[in-house]
Amino acid sequence: MNLNLSGHHVSITPAIRGHVLSKLERIRRHFEHVIDVKVILSVEKLRQKAEATVHVSGKDIFVENEDENLYVAIDLMAAKLDRSILKYKDKVRAHPHETLRRQQEATEPEE
Repeated sequence: MNLNLSGHHVSITPAIRGHVLSKLERIRRHFEHVIDVKVILSVEKLRQKAEATVHVSGKDIFVENEDENLYVAIDLMAAKLDRSILKYKDKVRAHPHETLRRQQEATEPEE
């Protein structure tokens, strides 16, 4: 899993980086086929914003959250991302090998 962490109008301290990494470990525990994660932390006046884009095979999942505290915004963003990853995982498991079925149907000779 590649992690790209950037900040707009906020410096990324080792404490913030560690907090983000600890929250993203939950995602890796639930779904291990994550290719890339981009996290952007920004400050707009009194609002702290955390947004993340997770690239998994075939789809990009985007979540964002705002709060007055940056750490709370990161926590809420991670919780929302975790729910989205679990929802995607359930959708993938609900239709197993659908492409293999289509390939078999296409290769079977018609009578």
